[in-house]
Amino acid sequence: MHILHVVGARPNFMKAAPVLAALAKAGVRQTLVHTGQHYDANMSEVFFQQLEIPAPDLNLGVGSGSHACQTAEIMARLEPVAADCKPDLVLVYGDVNSTMAAALVCSKLQVRVGHVEAGLRSYDRTMPEEINRLVTDQLSDLLFTPSADADENLQREGINPGKIHLVGNVMIDTLVRLLPRCAEHGEVNASRPYALVTLHRPSNVDNGPWLRALLRALAELSREMEVVFPVHPRTRQRITDLGLQTLFNSHLRLLDPRPYLDFLALQRRAAMVITDSGGIQEETTFLGVPCLTLRENTERPVTVKLGTNVLIGRDIPRLNAEIRRILAGETRKTSPIPLWDGHAAERISECLLGRCQTRPQGRKVPA
Repeated sequence: MHILHVVGARPNFMKAAPVLAALAKAGVRQTLVHTGQHYDANMSEVFFQQLEIPAPDLNLGVGSGSHACQTAEIMARLEPVAADCKPDLVLVYGDVNSTMAAALVCSKLQVRVGHVEAGLRSYDRTMPEEINRLVTDQLSDLLFTPSADADENLQREGINPGKIHLVGNVMIDTLVRLLPRCAEHGEVNASRPYALVTLHRPSNVDNGPWLRALLRALAELSREMEVVFPVHPRTRQRITDLGLQTLFNSHLRLLDPRPYLDFLALQRRAAMVITDSGGIQEETTFLGVPCLTLRENTERPVTVKLGTNVLIGRDIPRLNAEIRRILAGETRKTSPIPLWDGHAAERISECLLGRCQTRPQGRKVPA
């Protein structure tokens, strides 16, 4: 069996790492393709080292661009690779442009597609990731879901239940494996409480009045506890463009983006996390750290239903009220999420070993 993995952004590598390891343990031949959708030359080497991922076999070097241009470029560069490799299955991860582009290419080449982290829905089609999720799931032959609500979403959309496999959350696999190693990482004094902040979505970063109001709220919070803000380059540029640097001080700290273990250490020790990231909603839930999500919706509602996540939207009074609740020691009642146990990749491997030895009729790989 030969499996081709296609990844394009840092969250993809966190999801692919345990799957690569589980399949390697089973002796499966694998090829890893990095589309180059997101690439940080200063952090890539340490990132691969920390996740213990082999260097990609191929880097397509696509780089940034508009959604249409980037997706088209990924498709053009990936098609000859997939045709030449003739894999038994292509695995795609998450919801970035590389995910959808690879699914389109391989579907047209009659190569089977497996989607890891299938079935998540925000029901907000203004999010580019939602379009990527919808298209990828319709084209995929095997859909590996992280939670029961994802299965329900797929079945409502008419996906054959025989294609759907509830395996758990591969992001949590990576977290569980590397959590013991993060003790020596992190530059914040853990003896004092601090809030951890991440912002990168255009809906938050590109709205000048909202970004200004939000940073002022964080500056107010910094009077009571340290606020640590590893800042996305695009967010940093917006802060500069709007002249908001004056809001930062020794207790509201801008940091460069952190490698995985360093950021995991920051999450683990934080009194609260304020974010607009999808994956961080999952990680904070597993770690038991209160998470305030600056979005109107989430494709991970299980983190709200069972976990530590609270949707804030663009509501500064709500944000302040939830901060007060956390500072007062009021904690949400949470429950463990089924199959978020560090073994999702093993379940994916077992499924592939049982399902992918033969090809169904009509899905032939081109000669």
